[in-house]
Amino acid sequence: MNIDMDNLPQHIAVIMDGNGRWAKKHAMGRIRGHRKGAQAVRTVVTTCREIGIKYLTLFALSTENLGRPAEEVSALMSLLEEYLTKELQELQRQEIRLTTIGAIDNLNRNVKEKLLETKALTANNDKMVLNLALSYGGRDEIIFAVKKLVQEINNNKLTIDDINKDMFGGYLETSAMPDPDLLIRTSGEYRVSNFLLWQIAYTELYFTDVLWPDFTKEDILQAIAVYQNRERRFGLTSEQLKKK
Repeated sequence: MNIDMDNLPQHIAVIMDGNGRWAKKHAMGRIRGHRKGAQAVRTVVTTCREIGIKYLTLFALSTENLGRPAEEVSALMSLLEEYLTKELQELQRQEIRLTTIGAIDNLNRNVKEKLLETKALTANNDKMVLNLALSYGGRDEIIFAVKKLVQEINNNKLTIDDINKDMFGGYLETSAMPDPDLLIRTSGEYRVSNFLLWQIAYTELYFTDVLWPDFTKEDILQAIAVYQNRERRFGLTSEQLKKK
């Protein structure tokens, strides 16, 4: 798969969907599907690092996912802890910084501690940011940002007239990174599932029928190739873009 290395998306976001259906398709338990999905994470992270993607955000666990059966939630926590333990050396070798968005206080203590440890140990890495959305919901993020704004208004640090769309992004959890250029969703579902609702206003959306555990290097490169063949107008006309 040939892609234009001079026209890469700066930030790719991924809704990793289909672990359960993959497991059912292969007559396995859902936990086996999640474990296979972790291998796809490794593939995508490595591929993005190799080609020069600066930011990769993976929707790993939504707030709604925490309402799944206790056995599955427990297994997801164990897999996350296991992934962080196994991949730390690789994150360091590839100079990847780990960050998170979402309410990590909702995760179990061992996972939270491992996350904080990994984030601290990789904090100085500067080749790529791997951003995990954990116990995350887009609407919750926006409400939390609004509450911070209201608090600052009440403390006379801001006025209502100070609020605009540019400064609002600074109150979101992703304030340290650009909005996604490309959002990928696997497994044939055509929705964004409460993910980065503010940030994807002008993001290119790419949907594929491939189940996440089957997602390969060729699949991520295919998504990037499709992105590169689109014209991003940001509300303007093609003629206006040519004049810029």
